[in-house]
Amino acid sequence: MLTNQDIADVFRRLANLIELLEDDPFRIRSYRTAAETIEDWPQSLAEIAASGGATALRELPGVGPGISQKIIDLLATGTFNSYEAITARIPATTTDLLNVDGVGMNMLRTLYHQFQLTNLQDFAKFVAGGGLDRVPKLGEKGQARIRESLKQLGVL
Repeated sequence: MLTNQDIADVFRRLANLIELLEDDPFRIRSYRTAAETIEDWPQSLAEIAASGGATALRELPGVGPGISQKIIDLLATGTFNSYEAITARIPATTTDLLNVDGVGMNMLRTLYHQFQLTNLQDFAKFVAGGGLDRVPKLGEKGQARIRESLKQLGVL
């Protein structure tokens, strides 16, 4: 059974993938708001959905008809259509690079679009091979911060 944290993580990842594509800011904000609400909600969304379905989920702040149905689908199947559609275009693991200290959304865009990096392991190889020297606007301090973070994450 998915926890509220698991569900929030999916919506947060979806928001990051949409932002990476520089798509609809309204949808990004909606998914982020829903993720925050879900993450902090004291009752299990699985229990709420089991007892009251999508209607009960819509009572949560920031959860409308579309998101409530996505939660129902996620609880039933582990995924939903729009998540599958975007992860078919960009691997979901691409957003894992945001866990690296020194990598924000702008750098992630560069790493993905310019260098086709889609996971922490490939990013670590890129860094180990001196690839950070080719990243625009990244100085020595930023490079050191990224290397240290990758070491702490255990991938470098």
